[in-house]
Amino acid sequence: MVTAYDERLAVPLRWWVQGSMLVASLWLAMIVAVPGALAWGVTAVALALLTLLLRSYGSTRIVVADGVLRVGRARIEAHHLGLAWSLDADQARRAAGVEADARAYLVLRPYLKRAVKVEITDPADPAPYWLVSTRHPDALAGAVGALTGRDPAL
Repeated sequence: MVTAYDERLAVPLRWWVQGSMLVASLWLAMIVAVPGALAWGVTAVALALLTLLLRSYGSTRIVVADGVLRVGRARIEAHHLGLAWSLDADQARRAAGVEADARAYLVLRPYLKRAVKVEITDPADPAPYWLVSTRHPDALAGAVGALTGRDPAL
């Protein structure tokens, strides 16, 4: 398998810190109100749920490899892809907002401000494009462009 691009959309460290502080606040409220064992048990469950939630939300992968673009569970072959554009924060906000097409496939993360818009050329696919948040929009757009042989700069 030849991988041209691989990225995991992991949640930022500040989300882990804020979640941990929320669980710590829960523990503090519980420890003064209920028996210690119950407070620790509830806190352990809350911490496990927080970990599961953040790991699940941040587990989405973007992979360009072997003639296929994979974003999360979705995949599309290169011959169904058109141009790929790297979007800065303002362009991504507009593409996800006022300029959005309701049929588009979106994988957006609030902690990632930049994105890539990939045109879909498959007539059987109802989505006109994919809009994908990424930390490295130029690299992803370049990998998709190399995969398809299409460059938006041309």
